[in-house]
Amino acid sequence: MSKPIVAIVGRPNVGKSSLFNILAGSRISIVKDTPGITRDRIYAEGSWLDRNFTIIDTGGIEPESKDIILSQMREQAQIAIDTADVIIFMVDVKQGLVDSDAKVADMLRRSKKPVILCVNKVDDFKKYGNDVFEFYNLGIGEPISVSAANRLGIGELLDSVIEYFPANESDDEDDDRIKVSIAGKPNVGKSSIINRLIGKERVIVSEIAGTTRDAVDTVIRHDGKEYIFIDTAGLRRKKKVREDLEHYMVVRTVAAIERSDVCILVIDAAEGVTEQDAKIAGIAHEAGKAIVIAVNKWDMIEKDNKTTVKFEKDIRSVLSFIPYANIIFISAQTGQRLTKLFDITDKVYESASRRIATGVLNEIMTEAVALQQPPMDKGKRLKLFYMTQVGIKPPTFVIFVNDKELMHFSYQRYIENRIREAFGFDGTPLRFIIRERGEK
Repeated sequence: MSKPIVAIVGRPNVGKSSLFNILAGSRISIVKDTPGITRDRIYAEGSWLDRNFTIIDTGGIEPESKDIILSQMREQAQIAIDTADVIIFMVDVKQGLVDSDAKVADMLRRSKKPVILCVNKVDDFKKYGNDVFEFYNLGIGEPISVSAANRLGIGELLDSVIEYFPANESDDEDDDRIKVSIAGKPNVGKSSIINRLIGKERVIVSEIAGTTRDAVDTVIRHDGKEYIFIDTAGLRRKKKVREDLEHYMVVRTVAAIERSDVCILVIDAAEGVTEQDAKIAGIAHEAGKAIVIAVNKWDMIEKDNKTTVKFEKDIRSVLSFIPYANIIFISAQTGQRLTKLFDITDKVYESASRRIATGVLNEIMTEAVALQQPPMDKGKRLKLFYMTQVGIKPPTFVIFVNDKELMHFSYQRYIENRIREAFGFDGTPLRFIIRERGEK
């Protein structure tokens, strides 16, 4: 089940990043009193009451003139319109209603997406309360007064946001078809892969407009089984600024990966693995998705008996944080190994959905502790009492210990490696929650 996406839109310096940091629960965005300080758009997971969602901070505006500010505001608003389920449109009560606010509000209103009007910097309602009424002129509903700096009004804002979330997503849960996102930089051949799979199988079932996004999902049947492929193509339609293109790519990629069970990261064999590839891989890893690395355009590479080994080594070096990911070398142009994508997708999905009995898990944990003693700090040694699996997609484990401060990252990685040795879990990240006995 995919999480709803909430985008924060607004002029420079209205407090978008401050609100984002509150909703994300940590200081992720750089907050500085300078317009355009948010260079690299940040996304994070947030929650309110019993609802989880993905937050997008649509920063990245670098004003040089009024015309550029407005054009980039429109670009930013379009990202939110294309991607988000709910849009928070933030304005500044101290600056008042300005022309660019009205023009972007007009775009948002015509988008038919739910828009929450958030009036920020209302630090003193007696002082600024009457000024808030000015924003009714935007015609996008009742303004909600907040002070992100002082954390005032945030609950009321979030109450309004979650009202627009789907009440029942059981249809999505009942759909047992594997959802596969095809992610990667522009021009690596994402659409070509899907088109080739469609042409080769010649059994495309339907094209379904994304329920809340403008992406098109393609249903393909292979060996009597249906898969839903989510293409993140279309990212090149933003032609103005390279930074905007990067920004748009990341936002759309987050949305597509969030909706999927398995992410196929497509790398261009001619270019090799890049920092941009690492960024996309990081999105999939943090989202807890099973990952397949598909090196496309392999037919264009001159090869000897060491080419594949060298390429794999480069990938493992740059993408060292996902050592569990499977690598496959393909060509959308010739069809080389494309049908193997179905087999490897099935394999990593099964890994991500695997459950291990508690008794067996604890046998592995006990053996691991016996082979390598837990760390000690200031005369106190870490003790591992009990381990159980509490979730899938990704497989999630709770380990009960005497003092969770003693659970060093390296020892947790050691336990993870022993679990992988015992049960496989190829292609999927594993999550660990460390608890002390008696702690909920």
